[in-house]
Amino acid sequence: MVAVAVQVQIKTGSRLWWQNWGLLLLFMLPPLAAEPIRVVLEVSPPHQTFDNGQVAGLSTEVVELMLQQAGLQPRYEVYPWARAFRLAASTPNVLIYNMARTPEREGQFDWIGKVARYQFGLLKLTSRNDIKVQQLSDIHGYVVGAQREDFAVEWLKNVAKQPANRLQLQPDVVETWRLFAKGKLDLMIDDPNAIQAMLDKHQLTRADVQFVLFVPELELYSWIAIKKGSDPALVLRLRQAYAQIEGSPQLQKVLRPELTGTLTDPAFAQAH
Repeated sequence: MVAVAVQVQIKTGSRLWWQNWGLLLLFMLPPLAAEPIRVVLEVSPPHQTFDNGQVAGLSTEVVELMLQQAGLQPRYEVYPWARAFRLAASTPNVLIYNMARTPEREGQFDWIGKVARYQFGLLKLTSRNDIKVQQLSDIHGYVVGAQREDFAVEWLKNVAKQPANRLQLQPDVVETWRLFAKGKLDLMIDDPNAIQAMLDKHQLTRADVQFVLFVPELELYSWIAIKKGSDPALVLRLRQAYAQIEGSPQLQKVLRPELTGTLTDPAFAQAH
């Protein structure tokens, strides 16, 4: 509905009068439609979920709040992470979330704002008593699963020095978890706050998995980003909208998550 300020001409006898009626609800017009923007993402609960054709999740709530402030309507495209990353890295004006901000990616994107906080670690099935990890170099003897184009792959190759024949890459975290739950992988990387949906999917409990090692390099924030070289006006618009939601409950929730378990609980974690 649009409120329109009008003046009405009234004829009284031989004289004309103008009556200012101020804000007259003259036209019942629909609101202007928000401009569309392409948004690519992977399924990664609880931050990004895709059920019955509906994109949702904790980080999605933040993105939608930001886009609402910017007057933009998301057109979601859900892909395996590697494809989502390549599309966002090669196509201007396409938004992606949530992505780790690494030195390798720094110059490829304009970084809009933080959208999640993670504390990644290496985990195993509790039943795998044969897997012993006390220090980082111990993982070299085991098969570790990760997702293509994921920051964790860069870390595994460049920092952990994981042998290529002990590294198995999947298209997305859903497939990594499927193989892990079946015992096809010895170790994988995930966040204690982000595993519940996958545990449920594979009929596992928290007692069935054990975090064997946490390292400082895997504690980080993830970001909303857009390809470097995108429309400068769009980038500014997004950054201004993000600034308007920085105090929102939705954003504070994902940046200061409460641990669902206790990292030092023997049933949950072996080392920190």
